Amino acid sequence: MVDESVIAAAVGLSVTASLPFLLYGAWIMIDTEVVTWNVLIRHLRYILVGLLLTTVPMVTWMMPRLLGQLSGGAVVHAFLGLQAYALLTFALTGIVRIFQAKRDADAYDDPDVDIDELHEDMGKWRGRLRVGVAGFMILWLCAWVSGLYRFYNLHLGQLL
Repeated sequence: MVDESVIAAAVGLSVTASLPFLLYGAWIMIDTEVVTWNVLIRHLRYILVGLLLTTVPMVTWMMPRLLGQLSGGAVVHAFLGLQAYALLTFALTGIVRIFQAKRDADAYDDPDVDIDELHEDMGKWRGRLRVGVAGFMILWLCAWVSGLYRFYNLHLGQLL
């Protein structure tokens, strides 16, 4: 059987590898003046890879082991990670509504459409999106740092 430290290192590498995908996916949207269908698809490709690299290890390895490791560090790490996903869910409530409004108005095909004029609640939805994504990234980074700290304490600290 593979040593737990090797699996923990692989999980840590997977989660760490997701960071550039998440950041570049966000940068695509920040750097784009008008979000067309092609820009949206390109953005989603990077974001989905980043989320898969984080979510699959979390669901398959971290969560099943959580109850067996209820230390303070594990609780903090799990709390930060779950709060990050809660804020991502909050962002999705804005993303879905923005997508529906833009799709109904064919705004992905017509770059001259002012999206603020598509729906009276567009500002609220965009606010949810911004708060949710920024909160997700901040809490994701905090969970990542706490995970690295736990990895060091559980698997590397005893070697040094």
